[in-house]
Amino acid sequence: MTPAATRPLDLDKLFAARLHAARVRPYLATALFALHTVESRTVPTMAVDRHWRCYVSPAFVDRTPVEELAGVWVHEVSHLLRDHHGRSDRVARRRGLTGPADRLRMNIAADCEINDDVFGDGLVRPEGAVEPAMLGLPDGELMEDYLRQFRLGPRTQSLAWLDCGSGADGLERPWDLGPDGAHGLSAQERDAVRFRVAQGITARPGSTPKGWLRWAEEAFHPPQPWRELLGAAVRSAASGAGAGDDYTYGRPSRRSAGVPGVVLPSLRRRPPRVSVVIDTSGSVSDAELGSALLEVAAIARAVGGRRDLVTVLPCDAAAQAVHPLCRAEGIPLVGGGGTDLRTGFARALQARPRPDVVVALTDGQTPWPDTQPPCRTVVGLFPRLRAASSWNEDDPAYVPDSPPEWARVVDIGSAPTVR
Repeated sequence: MTPAATRPLDLDKLFAARLHAARVRPYLATALFALHTVESRTVPTMAVDRHWRCYVSPAFVDRTPVEELAGVWVHEVSHLLRDHHGRSDRVARRRGLTGPADRLRMNIAADCEINDDVFGDGLVRPEGAVEPAMLGLPDGELMEDYLRQFRLGPRTQSLAWLDCGSGADGLERPWDLGPDGAHGLSAQERDAVRFRVAQGITARPGSTPKGWLRWAEEAFHPPQPWRELLGAAVRSAASGAGAGDDYTYGRPSRRSAGVPGVVLPSLRRRPPRVSVVIDTSGSVSDAELGSALLEVAAIARAVGGRRDLVTVLPCDAAAQAVHPLCRAEGIPLVGGGGTDLRTGFARALQARPRPDVVVALTDGQTPWPDTQPPCRTVVGLFPRLRAASSWNEDDPAYVPDSPPEWARVVDIGSAPTVR
């Protein structure tokens, strides 16, 4: 009998598991069959790279039942569809997370995002699959949310073996074939696969898990250049001097040593609070209001995913109620009258604690505050292609003022600019 260590990869068993996965999750079939398998004896179980190769351990396939292998297939392709490698890279750059331990945390957080609702209904949960409840975390959150809520420790000690590959956390592995290796998908091919899967989910949502429905909706609204610019503008404003700074006695100032008997507070940076004022006047279309909610989600990501620090304020000629950001689609954007965002700015600045950044999403047909608010300000302008003479806010001669010089302005459109 051939020793297990040298036994070749059982492709029949592996592909039978993939076929089972495609039968119970038909909307993922395109992605499952787009993966190219690579036999590897250095991979602990199965792992993927960002070029859609799936590295498979022959020993793991031998000892794992077909039904569980089907679950692993779905789990690994989920990392790629949800762009966990790209998202991990962005989180790593923002938070300075570079080491293997940090990437393990990202892999665990990404697994929690996938595994909270992927199994059941014909798909068996593989042995050792990480779920949020194992770490005392709630279901239904994103990788970025989970990443903030746990650290490596006793609860994660048993997960040291976990390695879903660079496709899960962005960190290249020794077994990766790299961008020039055989059988990798191009960026255009990867986008095409994601689009086909998203089409399959939205066309027949049925009993599709909520996590996949959320992903499919976002797949049809991919990050746009202006969204990246808006996020960069918010991050820049939030990181400016004075934004998100406060004094605390939790860690005394080092200057206390020079003043015997006196404890001085130290200046500590805290996550910035952002208030988003959305123009809901009659000149803003329903499509633009829908786009505004997508911008709100992008703003939340720009400040590290802390939805509890983002509030939304619909405003036409008068400011409406302030809404905490739990789920963007649950925020009622009502209005329809004229526009005066000055009331929105005033209402936002009345909040306690006061926001560090105010973001206004508007078509620009509004008066602006006479004085600079005591916080950073970012304005996202919806595109208006008609001539200035056609502007009409109850006055045919009305021409809106340009945003003030103290605001960072992002033109939201096909050819975005930052001013």
